[in-house]
Amino acid sequence: MPIDAVALVLLTVIGSATPLLFAALGELVVEKSGVLNLGVEGMMILGAVAAFGVAVTTGSGTLGVLAGAAAGMAMAFIFGVLTLTLAANQVATGLALTIFGLGLSALLGVGFIGIPVEPLPKLMLPGVSDLPLIGPLLFGHDALIYLSIFAVAAVAWFLKKSRAGMILRAVGESDISAHSIGYDVIAVRYRAVLFGGAMAGLGGAFLSLVYTPLWNEGMTAGRGWIALALVVFASWRPWRLLAGAYLFGGVTILQLYMQGAGGFDIPAQVMSMLPYLATILVLTIIAAGPWKGRLDAPACLGKPFRPST
Repeated sequence: MPIDAVALVLLTVIGSATPLLFAALGELVVEKSGVLNLGVEGMMILGAVAAFGVAVTTGSGTLGVLAGAAAGMAMAFIFGVLTLTLAANQVATGLALTIFGLGLSALLGVGFIGIPVEPLPKLMLPGVSDLPLIGPLLFGHDALIYLSIFAVAAVAWFLKKSRAGMILRAVGESDISAHSIGYDVIAVRYRAVLFGGAMAGLGGAFLSLVYTPLWNEGMTAGRGWIALALVVFASWRPWRLLAGAYLFGGVTILQLYMQGAGGFDIPAQVMSMLPYLATILVLTIIAAGPWKGRLDAPACLGKPFRPST
């Protein structure tokens, strides 16, 4: 395969993996605090329509990205109020958040269907970005792709080295113990949930402003659920999450190339199922295999916390 073709395939994989990486990284931080938010899909889709709408209206991709993150945070705040303040069931609330986000985004996006938008500019370095294979892979992306890689490193450092990260992990492992020594468990979890919402919103913004620079109803197409599975696949470790996101991004692109190449006597619908079948297969292997005891899930994940008075 020519070098240019290899570079094109790899660039497509990176583009496919980036929204998964944003959403999954935010959910990883949320779950490390002991909260299970199944509303990632809803936050992503609302971030996508908000980013696209603001970018089209103002002509500014930067404002669009910020609007996407803000929309994701707004959805996350609703989730936080219901589950952290009112102690509602986290699973049911997350599912309701996804359904709400899908419906609201469809309503808000009616006027934007079929309208193109200028994609975010690529940050090209003269002389370096033109190098064969390495140039476009390392120095020919938009700012969001670089931000996603930086975010992985920042979250890994935050969770392992910073005092705030250690407090967050302590809250996720034993909220009662953290509360007993004076930490505000609810405040820590609120901050984690808002961060997760912002990251999911950024993932949605990438979809509508970079990956497919237009708005389509339901354009997240289940990526929020794959992001949730990626967190388990990575055993709540940021660098494993990076590898998992690119792996699943590659599976998504593989089924597209197989459909385009032809020669496979397989229905297109079955090919489109490949990323989700791969997700189910990986989770089944992890749950049933020798890795089950090493998942290292936060001990308080999904359990409500009611501070004693």
